[in-house]
Amino acid sequence: MESIGIFGGTFDPPHIGHLILAAEARAEFGLERLLWMLTQDPPHKQGQQVTTIEHRQAMVKLAIEKAPEFELSTVEIDRPGPHYAVDTVKILKARYPQTKMVYLMGGDSLHDLPNWHHPEEFVQLCDSIGVLRRPQDNIDMSLLEEKLPEISAKICFMNAPLLDISAHDIRARIAAGRPFRYYLPPKVYSYIIKNQLYSKSMKDLRYRLHN
Repeated sequence: MESIGIFGGTFDPPHIGHLILAAEARAEFGLERLLWMLTQDPPHKQGQQVTTIEHRQAMVKLAIEKAPEFELSTVEIDRPGPHYAVDTVKILKARYPQTKMVYLMGGDSLHDLPNWHHPEEFVQLCDSIGVLRRPQDNIDMSLLEEKLPEISAKICFMNAPLLDISAHDIRARIAAGRPFRYYLPPKVYSYIIKNQLYSKSMKDLRYRLHN
């Protein structure tokens, strides 16, 4: 049975940390394929400014174009929001009935899982939940078990590489005119410069495309 990983995010922008985590998760959990689930309308970011889906989709395609084991999924782009993980997994299970679905999340998301939309159904639908755990994550499994009794049987932990890289920091660097080039795949960097994303004035950075 083929194993497929679901790697969700807004990817605003997709950076080398995303690629490293995706590759490590694929190896750790024995995944034949890993779906980059681009979230169009994330429920936890309602009211926040998010780059247009067209730009984010283009950047993800550029980030993974040389990795055949990675695939951009448009399941959450092709339906109206808000988008909930339980609905995404339900759609994918129907689309790929003979596969093992491994939903990837961070330790912070696991901690908040009882507050997700229909968390019991989400846990039941997932064949496995791969948790990319960081040293600072404080996860009380006994408390989670009280709220979601079947969850322990589904959880597989992986110690995530220590990467001090985030999309939020990259956006802040761009806005402040600080260096950001080497946090990104080269083509994603070029795309940001070309389209002047994350800053109102990036014309002075265009010359870097040729350096």
